[in-house]
Amino acid sequence: MRTAKEWFKQAAYDLGTARAMLKSKRNIYAVFMSHLAVEKALKGLYQHRLGKTPPKTHNLMFLARECRIESTAPEDIARLFTQLTEAHVVTRYPEDLRALQAVFPDKRVRALMTRSKEAIAWIKRQSEETS
Repeated sequence: MRTAKEWFKQAAYDLGTARAMLKSKRNIYAVFMSHLAVEKALKGLYQHRLGKTPPKTHNLMFLARECRIESTAPEDIARLFTQLTEAHVVTRYPEDLRALQAVFPDKRVRALMTRSKEAIAWIKRQSEETS
């Protein structure tokens, strides 16, 4: 069974991958990896708080509810959970690559990644506060 510490380590790794994707102009993958990083942080919190393997889901709002942070998450972080969950499927299986690239210009992706980094730090603090 993966530990909470391992989930958080993988979240940091995936966020680094998102930065590399943005740097190489692979914005769709930068968004996808940002989602994955936040997902793994939430799964780390789930593992820590509930002591069991997190469910196989990519729905960040569902994971937040399961971790009992949905009502305590700052509004911008809760909004990010929704935005990244909505972006997850379209970035994984784009209908039209060129059109999707236009939806995720550098400035927007950079902002999503900054907010993802902040969300991961906040999620990790929730884990530390319940240790």
